[in-house]
Amino acid sequence: MAESLNERERTILRSIIYSFIQSATPIGSRYISKQNGLDLSPATVRNVMSDLELLGYIDHPHTSAGRIPTDKGYRFYVDSLIELEALSASDQSTIQSQIHSSADPDEILRETSRILGTISHQLGIVSTPRVNAGVFEKLELVSISSSRIMVILSIRSGLVKTMMMEAHSEIPKSKLEEVSRVLNERLSGLSLRQIRKTFRNRVRDMQNEETGLIRLFVESVDKVFDETHNKDKVHIGGTQSLLTQPEFSNAENFRGIIELLENQDIIVHVLEKKELGEGNISISIGSENQEAKLRELSVVTSQYAVGDVSGTVGIIGAKRMDYSRMIPLVDYMAKMISLLFRP
Repeated sequence: MAESLNERERTILRSIIYSFIQSATPIGSRYISKQNGLDLSPATVRNVMSDLELLGYIDHPHTSAGRIPTDKGYRFYVDSLIELEALSASDQSTIQSQIHSSADPDEILRETSRILGTISHQLGIVSTPRVNAGVFEKLELVSISSSRIMVILSIRSGLVKTMMMEAHSEIPKSKLEEVSRVLNERLSGLSLRQIRKTFRNRVRDMQNEETGLIRLFVESVDKVFDETHNKDKVHIGGTQSLLTQPEFSNAENFRGIIELLENQDIIVHVLEKKELGEGNISISIGSENQEAKLRELSVVTSQYAVGDVSGTVGIIGAKRMDYSRMIPLVDYMAKMISLLFRP
């Protein structure tokens, strides 16, 4: 696509998009001619704008003679015209001063989403690490009451998952320790995905164990060894900042954001589909998003690593977002989280 526009068309398209990002109002030919030092008459700019519109890079609202970028125009800009800005020293200082390696992992991710939202004025989103590929390290069983047992599952990357199980009757501590020891021996070195698929066969000879604990694990294997039951799969920050953007003064767009926030499974699903290598940036703009509620939004994400598992960090916001700042910001945050979680 980079060869489809000549230099004049590229320059004017860049000027339109940059000006629209700054002003959120349709851009006219006279404004482009005067404001950007192009040394072109408004008539010449108007002719080029007409060509860009015919090619599908810009469009004009019915109520205005000015032009706005289309999804195709934004894509060309991001792929071929953008000049990325270095993350400012002020933003770096803010991030480093507010995220601490000593904090609880969930708190680090929650704070990251908040800071992303504050700096970007979009939605900051951070998914919890997808532990399916994580390697089992050990399992502990702790009696909480006569029938409630806490399962503490440790992943080799350093992550810990806890959950409650309801036993049919009280189980002695000695039996809990015995079952823990056997499961640790049989599951050592396996990924959680492998455990879910093969658990029943690995404990087949123990399913009549007198306490019924093994049978309970068989019945609950998807719940115990799968992160999809994690109630905090994604942290979201910056809602108030996003809603101050001009796009969301429109009642329909405002309602769309509220519905998106109320159905966070949509966001989780989108993030799970963006599994890239660590450090890579993914950008989907408007109609490129398969989910209907994201068709008027853009999504910029990257991966962070926690040992042998990963999560996603990014921004969801207006298509008019300043990509030249947002891309370095997301990239920096992904690298920062990976560094904080490094053993």
